Amino acid sequence: MTRRWTPGSWRERPAKHIPTDYPDPADLARVETELRRMPPLVFAGEARRLKSLLGEVSAGRAFLLQGGDCAESFKEFSADNIRDTFRLILQMAVVLTFAGGKPVVKVGRMAGQFAKPRSAAVETVDGVTLPSYRGDNINGMDFSPEARTPDPERLIKAYTQSSATLNLLRAFAGGGYADLHNIHRWTLGFVDGSPQGARYRELSDKISEALTFMQAIGVTPQSHPDLSRVEFFTGHEALLLGYEEALTRVDSTSGDWYDVSAHLIWIGERTRQLDGAHVEFCRGVKNPIGLKVGPTLEPDELIALIDALNPEDEPGRLTLYGRFGSDKIGQRLPRLMRATRDAGRRVVWAIDPMHGNTLVAANGYKTRPFDRILAEVKSFIEIAQAEGVHPGGVHLEMTGQNVTECLGGARALMEGELAERYDTHCDPRLNGEQALELAFLVAEKLKAERHATPLRAAE
Repeated sequence: MTRRWTPGSWRERPAKHIPTDYPDPADLARVETELRRMPPLVFAGEARRLKSLLGEVSAGRAFLLQGGDCAESFKEFSADNIRDTFRLILQMAVVLTFAGGKPVVKVGRMAGQFAKPRSAAVETVDGVTLPSYRGDNINGMDFSPEARTPDPERLIKAYTQSSATLNLLRAFAGGGYADLHNIHRWTLGFVDGSPQGARYRELSDKISEALTFMQAIGVTPQSHPDLSRVEFFTGHEALLLGYEEALTRVDSTSGDWYDVSAHLIWIGERTRQLDGAHVEFCRGVKNPIGLKVGPTLEPDELIALIDALNPEDEPGRLTLYGRFGSDKIGQRLPRLMRATRDAGRRVVWAIDPMHGNTLVAANGYKTRPFDRILAEVKSFIEIAQAEGVHPGGVHLEMTGQNVTECLGGARALMEGELAERYDTHCDPRLNGEQALELAFLVAEKLKAERHATPLRAAE
């Protein structure tokens, strides 16, 4: 792609899953103009820092943990919800860091993850057909003509909520809440209360011993302030390109364009057309970019997309999120990984084990079985090892709340329990206990891989 790029050049390309049924296009244009005057939500230097850390992931020296809500909502917005998801990511990161022996780069699906592509443009209930719910920054969940009509003012509310979320996340990350000792104490409570607690006790005890040793030799949050703060970044799918364009600015330091709505933005499985609007927009901003990679993608298409989005082969620029399903990953992922390896492309390979493992339970609830999610993560690590590629990270839809949306886990959530606390606005999420259990199980796998590497090298 050698044609000239501008923040608005995507408008000349075919755009999928962007609503076109706003009642008044002039009103939408007015809101986008207002957003152009808003302060940035993140800063270019922060996005460059994340790119540098993801470069470490692509080189095999770090691991990416990305997680958060399927779709943020206006109704469930609260400090407690933000805190609980932030805390869960930190807990998971400590477990993964200790087992994997590598730093963990932490990215929340937060402060902007509102819109979702939908398989159908309309929904019919009792003979009444209305537009599908597409995320709180577009329309409302209530099944009424008023709620389902796209409203541009929702973009302003989404911006305001994102700003407040980022403000709180920065306070949590740098204000002492993220103290390493506190994080581990929270995790101990999970281990003590989990039916599989004994399985995780060994790793938890070793973390406790390491912290005790550090304290004994004077390495404390008081002597080393970095122990009480963390680097935390945000990301969302760049679906509503009018919103993203309005928040794209020239960095005064480098002169480059950055999308200041988030540190990282990604292109979804349904919008990754090489000649499409979403690839066109993302190729021009200097943020780290993600790309969902599904079972229909062929190796030559993948290489073409990589060349379009990262023509200079910049480390940390591009993260590939595999999302196949536990039954398809073994057939589809190896040749895609092989293609990037043989072409020498420096990308981060991560796994999104959520979207390919969705089903509808007998009682009508959309859900995801925990054992399938875990199986896809395990297969990802094994395939990466076999192909000589670093298994760079996981991307999860999860919440720190005690929801009942995904089947299984240590407490064996059953179909009949889904209705108890099924709160998602879109797709089912792992609850806090399931997500932390997944972290321990992935940690076991990473630990085994780390210990096996010298043996393979010796052979």
